[in-house]
Amino acid sequence: MSEIEEWRRRIDDVDRKLVELLNERSRCALEIGRLKSRLGQPAWQPDREAEILRNVVKSNGGPLDDAAIRRLFERVIDEARALERHVMEGGAYKGQGEE
Repeated sequence: MSEIEEWRRRIDDVDRKLVELLNERSRCALEIGRLKSRLGQPAWQPDREAEILRNVVKSNGGPLDDAAIRRLFERVIDEARALERHVMEGGAYKGQGEE
C-alpha cells in the first residue's frame, strides 16, 4: 500500500467515526425535540446555538481555523434543528439510510 493510500484509508476510518458521532448527536436532537414539544418550547433557541458555537470554537485546536469550525457546526446545528422540528410536528423518525 502506498503512503497516500494509507492516508486515504485513515481518512475513510475517520469519516466512518464522524458519521457515527453525527448520528449519535442527531439521536440526542431527536430526544430534545420530543422534550421541547412536550414542554411547548420552540425548536430554535438562539442562546443555546450561540453557546454551542462558543464551546466548539473554544475547544478547537486546529488545523481548521475557528471560522471553519463555526461554519461546519452551523450546518450540523441546522440539520439537528430540522430533525427537532420534524418530531415536534409529529413526524416519525426515518431509519438508517432513508431520506
